[in-house]
Amino acid sequence: MRCHTVMDSPVGQLTLVATDGVLSGVYMERQRYLPSQETFGHRDPEPLGQAVEQLNEYFAGERTEFDVPITFHGTDFQRTVWQALCDIRYGETISYGELALRLGKTLTASRAVGLANGKNPISIIVPCHRVVGSTGDLTGYGGGIERKRFLLDFERGDTLSYN
Repeated sequence: MRCHTVMDSPVGQLTLVATDGVLSGVYMERQRYLPSQETFGHRDPEPLGQAVEQLNEYFAGERTEFDVPITFHGTDFQRTVWQALCDIRYGETISYGELALRLGKTLTASRAVGLANGKNPISIIVPCHRVVGSTGDLTGYGGGIERKRFLLDFERGDTLSYN
């Protein structure tokens, strides 16, 4: 059973989705790979209260780690990549190649890692924005490069605004 709620954030409205009471999605407006809204279920903020609270704390600069329960729906490889994203610390970045190596793959797997990263359904909480190109360039982000830049700058203490 799925339900959802919508919250405002510095990067625009976020739609949070729960599956059987556990957070399974955090989607940005106009996000690439955005599922059909019909799959979000009915609107019910109650099961998502902890996730909303933690995201508000994050954007207030009061939280650097999330501990809200999450569940991933994807292929085995995608779930492995998404789980590895959770190990990237607040304010840090790694390259797609580094992430592939952390997963025990070769550098040639960086493209597959990038594709899985781009389909991460739980943005911000599962920090796919912390993965960058091998030269440090901001390459691809399902929520848009502007949002990726904002999130990385925000985590580094820069007070630039999104938009």
